[in-house]
Amino acid sequence: MLLNLLLALWFSLRGAAYAGNKSKTDTGTKVGLLKSLIYDNAKATVTLDSSALKQLIQLSSDNYSSITVRRISFSVSLRSKELKLGAGQTVKYDEVLTNEGNGYDDRTGVFTCPVAGTYMFVVDSLSQPGIWLHMKVNKNAVGKLHVSSSGYNGNPLIQISRTVIVRLKPGDHVKIENASNNGVIYHDIFSGFIGTFLN
Repeated sequence: MLLNLLLALWFSLRGAAYAGNKSKTDTGTKVGLLKSLIYDNAKATVTLDSSALKQLIQLSSDNYSSITVRRISFSVSLRSKELKLGAGQTVKYDEVLTNEGNGYDDRTGVFTCPVAGTYMFVVDSLSQPGIWLHMKVNKNAVGKLHVSSSGYNGNPLIQISRTVIVRLKPGDHVKIENASNNGVIYHDIFSGFIGTFLN
């Protein structure tokens, strides 16, 4: 019985690590419950406070249903038409494939961080030479993409991509911005922007 109780408590404590800020309070409560277990080596018996036992059993049975991993991710692309961008213009992707957590706003082209943590972002673009794209967190560039105009005849389309892993705070903004004049990004889902919460 002791083994079962200790295993139940262990799973409860382990699961609390995945439940967010509430887990700090829950973990403190669960640690307090663990302290109420007294093991008497001489008699090889376990003495339990009955109210603590009831709480421990309740916590262990409720824990699996209460674990909620916050899912935050988005995947957007350009579908309808190519974009011709001026300097400082944010890329607004017109097709939203997924937007779990509703962090991406297709009206502005900006992802707003809902939960602090580590995120991964990937931008890819089918573009003509001469384009400069910046991935920005708030106003700071954290990644850049560029296709040089030298060495190409005509205006071929070149596929470029960049992946960035960054820590964010709630309210931080992430966007893709054109840094030069006359940036062209091709459509028909060749160009896109994705982001996902890692931990």
